[in-house]
Amino acid sequence: MSIDKSLKTKGKLVRPRNVFTRTERIKILKAEGKWEPTMSVFGIPKVKTVKVKRKAKSEKKAAKAESEAAPAASAAAPAAKEKAKK
Repeated sequence: MSIDKSLKTKGKLVRPRNVFTRTERIKILKAEGKWEPTMSVFGIPKVKTVKVKRKAKSEKKAAKAESEAAPAASAAAPAAKEKAKK
């Protein structure tokens, strides 16, 4: 039975999965160097899921505000020096 088109999500599965298929686990173990060709495909050790942390939107806005404020401050500094010389 198939899922109705209205029930499907756009990004399929957005959050990280904590259960991998056997082939995915073998690929991860090979990448980590923990897989040997003589090992059985049954009883494969567990593989830890790497979760990606998202940055908060407020951090992005704060960083953008700081980057915009920096050129304005650097432009104001020479003007302040000229006033101090007079």
